[in-house]
Amino acid sequence: MIFGLMTSLLIAAVTLQAPQSPSVHSYEVVRTYPHDPDAFTQGLFFRDGFLYESTGLVGQSTIRKVRLADGKVLQLAQVPPAQFGEGSTAWGNEIISLTWRSGVGYRWDSSALKLKGSFRYPGEGWGLTNDGRSLILSDGTPSLRFLDPTTFKEQRRIRVTAGGKPVPQLNELEWVKGEIFANVWQTNLIARIDPETGVVKGWIDLSGLDRTIGSNDPDDVLNGIAYDPRRDRLFVTGKRWPKLFEIKLKQR
Repeated sequence: MIFGLMTSLLIAAVTLQAPQSPSVHSYEVVRTYPHDPDAFTQGLFFRDGFLYESTGLVGQSTIRKVRLADGKVLQLAQVPPAQFGEGSTAWGNEIISLTWRSGVGYRWDSSALKLKGSFRYPGEGWGLTNDGRSLILSDGTPSLRFLDPTTFKEQRRIRVTAGGKPVPQLNELEWVKGEIFANVWQTNLIARIDPETGVVKGWIDLSGLDRTIGSNDPDDVLNGIAYDPRRDRLFVTGKRWPKLFEIKLKQR
């Protein structure tokens, strides 16, 4: 109920003042898959028929390869135990992952899930995706940073707005058909963001999914977006959710 109210208030606050309000999509669940209920999901992406997931919490953070059909973890690597793992994305033959407040990220061999190296970045790390040229990082603010995938230096940044108002709490990210999809933390919303202007082109309202997971923990929020471009499939889940959903978007 609280998340549903926050979702409605946020949509109203940032869209009603705009001359042309962003569209709002609802959803249809196409299929439901098992998901590890102990996985504190921070990053999620789909590659070569498998899900890859980064999880958080100090001492429990992991990078894992997951079989979609049954949620079985096929490979798992531990993030250094002092770190709170955050978002992740594929880049070439590597997985790039973030940590929350320590300003350090990691490079992993994507086949063996072995740690290859680390890099530094200023500020917090929340979500991570890429557009084929740059890494795109969220830090919980309305800003998204575009980083050079070799040097990890900032190339540019955009300020995400809807109705002329900044949109804070941008979290897990996914690149979908030329747009940045971003979970808005502690809501049931995904923002569809123009990567050039930062303007929110539309909202995906996933209200109701959280009520199917049977958790009353306020930390167990929606956070996980993966897209399969070959079969045009969109997947979503949340922190410690026992289910992962394949969804189809519907115009309201």
